[in-house]
Amino acid sequence: MFEAAFFIILKFVCDHKNYLYFWGMVTDDKRLTIRDWAEDDRPREKMMRKGTQSLSDAELLAILIAIGNKNETAVELARRILNDCHDNLNELVQLNVTELCKRFKGIGKAKAITIIAALELGKRRKTSEFPERKKITSSNDLFELFEPHLVDLPHEEFWLGLLNGANKVIEIKRLTQGGTKQTVVDIPMLLKMAIEKSAQAMAVAHNHPSGQNRPSHEDEIITRRIKTGCEAIGITLLDHIIIARGNYYSFSDEGKM
Repeated sequence: MFEAAFFIILKFVCDHKNYLYFWGMVTDDKRLTIRDWAEDDRPREKMMRKGTQSLSDAELLAILIAIGNKNETAVELARRILNDCHDNLNELVQLNVTELCKRFKGIGKAKAITIIAALELGKRRKTSEFPERKKITSSNDLFELFEPHLVDLPHEEFWLGLLNGANKVIEIKRLTQGGTKQTVVDIPMLLKMAIEKSAQAMAVAHNHPSGQNRPSHEDEIITRRIKTGCEAIGITLLDHIIIARGNYYSFSDEGKM
């Protein structure tokens, strides 16, 4: 009796599935994929039709991810990643491969590497924006010159910018790499490089991974020593800037040159 009733109900469900869908009595566990979306809502097609500017950060990230997981589309996964980073790409760029894989289901090593590589290209683009020699007229010019090389680093680095008599950049170069709190600067080597390039002026910069852009006592000492060395060989030290997460401190602006 029970078995007969069960099969009658089962047959009714199969025969009237669409009707039951309408009333919410039967649901389908299959999720919509991006392919099921309207064409204008799919990130790749949307970019082809309307251009890159029409896409949100999540949609651009979804194109890199390509495929989501069993519970999320690529766009949903991208939104969750950005939300976890407070919708701040500068926070996302701080994550390494291991952290991306561990924190976000559906992100394996290949996807994590793709994300990090794309963010790195964005950083490098800043260093390629000036095919002609950039003229330095302010501390902000120096910030824009050095910041792409120093942003997001987990350790300190010290960089040198050499300039000609018109204050146009001849070369920028990393001098040293240190730990999280300090890096050692070889002043004789710095001066030698300036002489070899026939530089008339120079500027130096380093970063503070802590995010604190105020100079330490050691920063002030090294600035004075570099300035003394430059004066001895007839080269002008324009500035020493400290870069920390989008902000900077200028020794010149603060009257300490």
